[in-house]
Amino acid sequence: MSLEPLLEMQGISKTFNGLRVLKNVSLKVYPGEIHALMGENGAGKSTLMKILSGAYQADPGGAIRIAGQPVATFDPATAKALGIAVIYQELSLCPNLSVAENIYLGRELRRGWTIDRQGMQAGCVEVLQRLGAEFTAATRVSSLSIAERQLVEIARALHAHAKILVMDEPTTPLSSRETDRLFALIKQLRSQGLAIIYISHRMAEIYELSDRVSVLRDGQYIGELTRDALSAEVLVKMMVGRDLSGFYKKEHAAYDPGAVVMRVRDMADGKRVRNCSFDLHAGEVLGIAGLVGAGRTELARLIFGADPRTGGTLEVVGKTVTQLRTPADAIRAGVVYLTEDRKAQGLFLDMSVADNINVCACVPDAHAGGVLNRRHAAQRSQDAIKSLSIRVASGKVNVGALSGGNQQKVLLARLLEVKPHVLILDEPTRGVDIGSKSEIYRIINQLAQAGVGVVVISSELPEIIGTCDRVLIMREGQLVAEVGGASGHVISQERIIDLATGGDQVAAHG
Repeated sequence: MSLEPLLEMQGISKTFNGLRVLKNVSLKVYPGEIHALMGENGAGKSTLMKILSGAYQADPGGAIRIAGQPVATFDPATAKALGIAVIYQELSLCPNLSVAENIYLGRELRRGWTIDRQGMQAGCVEVLQRLGAEFTAATRVSSLSIAERQLVEIARALHAHAKILVMDEPTTPLSSRETDRLFALIKQLRSQGLAIIYISHRMAEIYELSDRVSVLRDGQYIGELTRDALSAEVLVKMMVGRDLSGFYKKEHAAYDPGAVVMRVRDMADGKRVRNCSFDLHAGEVLGIAGLVGAGRTELARLIFGADPRTGGTLEVVGKTVTQLRTPADAIRAGVVYLTEDRKAQGLFLDMSVADNINVCACVPDAHAGGVLNRRHAAQRSQDAIKSLSIRVASGKVNVGALSGGNQQKVLLARLLEVKPHVLILDEPTRGVDIGSKSEIYRIINQLAQAGVGVVVISSELPEIIGTCDRVLIMREGQLVAEVGGASGHVISQERIIDLATGGDQVAAHG
């Protein structure tokens, strides 16, 4: 690693509407280094990176130096010219354009009055080969997978001679195999001298990739850890300011195996889900594990009536659900579902926190004539904000302005107002910080204590193992095995992976 930092940010502050969200933050990043930036949602990470990208202007008084040279004013064009590239969680590509057109966006080659598309395609060949891309520069971006689109973002940064690459939660939409490929590429870029700022809530990624970790909390720089000093206990305490002993909660009483709250039989959609059957017990936290694409979300959506079934029956607290054509049918039966995509499919981002919480519960509050009883609605939202520890100044704040963890808790609050018998949680802590994860696990535990049957679908095996009483493994659209509970098999990461990948079949026939 170079002795001279490529990036120095000193005394950086930022104020929005009188609220100081960054307070004298400093950061140093060196060439050939993967520098992790960690902190809870709302800690100031994104604001600091937007200042680095030129999207925000810092308050007067701080300083930014690139390769030792001070930069007086920062705007997006200056940042790009200085070799700073940011790859956000929501990719910023134009899907209707080709790979080459996206890479050259804003820097198009021209031949007279027309765009030189052939010249741009030829100019992309080297960078795509360097990244090991299996698509061509002429390929339309809309035909690429998420992982391939991410590669285009990286290619665009390298083609523009980026020296500092910021990656914000890059593995969120990726499978484990795609994540492994991305990690290999990031390490390759580090060896080529790039300075990489890596933002992630996933501890395993930080352990594997980072050379150093800087921690922000409540808009302030807390400190840094070198790779050899990394430990989960120290890092979590720096991030949240308190000890999170007993991080996962499994304090509810052992469920009664006779008290079946939901019975699913032969659920199928004719495409991704085939004849899935299981029982869920009152007070049980049941995990569903499997590889990306195994059909876990599709099964949950069938149970919730969000997608049409070709077969299967659903029984809730002993009553057959005769009509299951829409989510409203499932909600009436006492089944609610927290989607894996809270922004696109769950929340109304331009509505207030209070209105989001009250969406499902407004009908019982209506006066004669269908007029909403706003006093009841306001009280309900206040109670939910307090009960779920939602960090917001008031229920009138737009939910789109909240951190990911608080958005997730708003969505949970809405579902719980229905007083469900069954709660299905699909990737409940995706994109959520450590502190909010702990609070969501506490809520799951409390629901189980109250006798609610909870289904947790998660790609994070430590989460499945830490929260669930029993785990069903799904593979290629079918439920193929069970661990924990009465199965006699211990819930372990190795066992789940073996069953999810079909390794148990290899062992049986080997």
